Amino acid sequence: MFLLATKGLIRNFPLPFTLTLKAAAAMAPSAAVRVYSTTTPPTSPSEISVKKVGTHNGSFHCDEALGCFMIRLSHKFSGADIVRTRDPKILGELDAVLDVGGVYDPDHDRYDHHQKGFEEVFGHGFNTKLSSAGLVYKHFGKEIIAKELNVDQDHPDVLRLFLAVYKSFMEAIDAVDNGINRYDTDKPPRYVNNTHLSSRVGRLNLDWIDPDQSQEKENEAFKLAMALAGKEFLESVRFHARSWLPARSIVMQCLEERFKTDPSGEIMELKNFCPWKLHLFELEQEMKIEPLIKYVIYQDERGKQWRVQAVAVAPDRFENRKALPEQWRGLRDEELSKAAEIPGCVFVHMSGFIGGNQSYDGALSMARTALTL
Repeated sequence: MFLLATKGLIRNFPLPFTLTLKAAAAMAPSAAVRVYSTTTPPTSPSEISVKKVGTHNGSFHCDEALGCFMIRLSHKFSGADIVRTRDPKILGELDAVLDVGGVYDPDHDRYDHHQKGFEEVFGHGFNTKLSSAGLVYKHFGKEIIAKELNVDQDHPDVLRLFLAVYKSFMEAIDAVDNGINRYDTDKPPRYVNNTHLSSRVGRLNLDWIDPDQSQEKENEAFKLAMALAGKEFLESVRFHARSWLPARSIVMQCLEERFKTDPSGEIMELKNFCPWKLHLFELEQEMKIEPLIKYVIYQDERGKQWRVQAVAVAPDRFENRKALPEQWRGLRDEELSKAAEIPGCVFVHMSGFIGGNQSYDGALSMARTALTL
């Protein structure tokens, strides 16, 4: 519920999503955030001391909504007001400005990306042009991640997560806002995807048929957009901190022991199941693995069976480096065990990307046999 104190000023920004205590404290140290439109900002002594972050009013996008959320997680702008206006006089007096103003100057906390000649990218091998969210993340992301990990910014895990969150979450926000296609092709897409975060944030804009088109209503919608984008950003950071990072060390160890699993070096046993696919591709490059892994075997704890999974040619591709043999696909149980001449077979998927066996030795035999067919 929002409480309106004065016209153009919205108070008591709710936190409808579960955040970490650190993030929640940074997001709303006084359990409120103020959002101005083009009205005169408050001038009482208590309000003058609060930092003010500007962005444009009118229709909003994911990048400035997320950028406003993230910058308030920093120490410098913790608890800052959000000022939504295009008035250059007001913008010129603010402590930071995102996605408006035509200036990128991090020394003065100006983070626009619309001006002619702007070509800033994240670096570290990433070449996607940044949006206002990407600019905020580039300059404040390490601080935010270090707070989540409760370590210093120079800790090696901070850089690792800083890059991983950009790759898996932030880069798409930048690309969508800048109109960059995922693929270099003139062919039309095979299907429409309006379920990604940028689309969902966009749908929070006021509908043209809504009878209330007031600035207050628009600001309410913008705060919902901040909360939605911020929730998913923090979920990404938390996933990478709590799940992705520990999994990396597990996959690295399994890669180092791959020749103990099979002399070919093309079969990896995942001794503890964890998210392994992205780590595998990255670690293969870092560790200069040759030959590449073709199959990963692991125990399915729920069914107490073993799986053999073919490795895809790339993280976002369905094709496999070496799918399970075609003559096995679609078969189950005894029929599959006879065809493969391996006892204990359970199934092989019709596409050949995964199969199962009742035992470790059976799954390993399936992978070893598949390498020869």
